[in-house]
Amino acid sequence: MRIHPSLFKLPADQLAPLLIGKLLCRRIENETLRLRIVETECYLGEADSACHAHRGTTPRNAPLYLRGGYSYVYLCYGIHNLLNVVSGPEGHPEAVLIRGVEGYIGPGRLTKAMQIDRALNAIDLTASDKLWLEDDGVTLPFRTGPRVGIDYADPVDRERPWRFIADQ
Repeated sequence: MRIHPSLFKLPADQLAPLLIGKLLCRRIENETLRLRIVETECYLGEADSACHAHRGTTPRNAPLYLRGGYSYVYLCYGIHNLLNVVSGPEGHPEAVLIRGVEGYIGPGRLTKAMQIDRALNAIDLTASDKLWLEDDGVTLPFRTGPRVGIDYADPVDRERPWRFIADQ
């Protein structure tokens, strides 16, 4: 069953752990891939120096300012497309980075495997027939840790335990 739109209204730090165990779904032609989310990270608005919206709105990060439930897909290091789920109210830029799904650990690996690119940026995950999330009732235990790859952020933001990893 597709995730209820109200879940995306939650702040990113509340949504990120709830997405552990949910299914990331991608329709490609006549096939639908459903892979279980096993790792997420949250980015919590302009006050979070690791968030792309830290310095305000840009053409690249504009989807972060949409209401929760939209995708934010961006190119990292000019190589990897990374998928984020926008959360919270419109105008407050928050998102959950999907860092891993079963079989594909690493945000670039999962987007490559699921053929997720910037053509899927700023789509409504609550209505899309190309990319969405489902809840089949599975819950997974998880642990937390600091986020990865944010050396540019303030030390306090680098150390926040906003990475959620399924214990498998």
